[in-house]
Amino acid sequence: MDIAQAMDAVGGELNAFTAKEHTCYYAHVLGSDLPLAVDLVADVVLNGRCAADDVEVERDVVLEEIAMRDDDPEDALADMFLAALFGDHPVGRPVIGSAQSVSVMTRAQLQSFHLRRYTPERMVVAAAGNVDHDGLVALVREHFGSRLVRGRRPVAPRKGTGRVNGSPRLTLVSRDAEQTHVSLGIRTPGRGWEHRWALSVLHTALGGGLSSRLFQEVRETRGLAYSVYSALDLFADSGALSVYAACLPERFADVMRVTADVLESVARDGITEAECGIAKGSLRGGLVLGLEDSSSRMSRLGRSELNYGKHRSIEHTLRQIEQVTVEEVNAVARHLLSRRYGAAVLGPHGSKRSLPQQLRAMVG
Repeated sequence: MDIAQAMDAVGGELNAFTAKEHTCYYAHVLGSDLPLAVDLVADVVLNGRCAADDVEVERDVVLEEIAMRDDDPEDALADMFLAALFGDHPVGRPVIGSAQSVSVMTRAQLQSFHLRRYTPERMVVAAAGNVDHDGLVALVREHFGSRLVRGRRPVAPRKGTGRVNGSPRLTLVSRDAEQTHVSLGIRTPGRGWEHRWALSVLHTALGGGLSSRLFQEVRETRGLAYSVYSALDLFADSGALSVYAACLPERFADVMRVTADVLESVARDGITEAECGIAKGSLRGGLVLGLEDSSSRMSRLGRSELNYGKHRSIEHTLRQIEQVTVEEVNAVARHLLSRRYGAAVLGPHGSKRSLPQQLRAMVG
């Protein structure tokens, strides 16, 4: 309560989120309240309470969050798809856990995890906005204390092994719903791949915008679905290039036929020079526009240090995007889009045999 009142008193925000490979605790305050923000973030991270009563309260909160996720088909499908694609690999597991795992988790396990993982050599402190670097360093030294000053050398960023065991599979959750939701995709190399920006251009041209192949063919030309897009998630060991669509069950087969045709066409013939230029422009604009607020800049700084061990400037990234050629994109398409797909389906379908043949053929 004291922390909540202190943050409310200055009109700020103190929160946290967990991604597949990192957890972030952050504060958003006026520049004049930076000392308070550093103090509170340090207190939460280093001295977080793990009292028995607190654990039980938070357990109930997380179970409610899991139930809320399960009630949202798109959110539930996202976790189902990564599990279908990556199996028992850590990125195939939902960040939030399962109702079963959360229900049996003990206070001792949480304390042990905190002691092992919340150590200075694993931390990155990033800030953006109305902040002075030297002043921030002084505040970090003051509030994180000797745990940072005399800590071991920072843990090097994970480069990944590039190996994910097992094969992608097809998962079906039968649910009485108005729509069928589907995600299908392929494993890709991880974020350290030399062609990762060509892969980003491919993703954008496939389904990253209003002019993308999938959006035009599935929605604009045929009106088969309202929501259709592609996504690209890159991790240390691997990545996922996926397509999502939601449609009426009676249109599911047509959506899969058109989607399969688009993917096959791009794998065989590639994208055009014009599509490549539009996709590169979209990536450049999205990157720059996304950094108009200080929270996005803070997040980018932190992830850059965690993932690469150094700051990667906006200019560096823009140069990488600009250097991508249509020939490189099409080589990536030929290399990746012929791989075995993984897929997850949520909707009113009784069995996998009742699913469209095009989908079952892509999963193999």
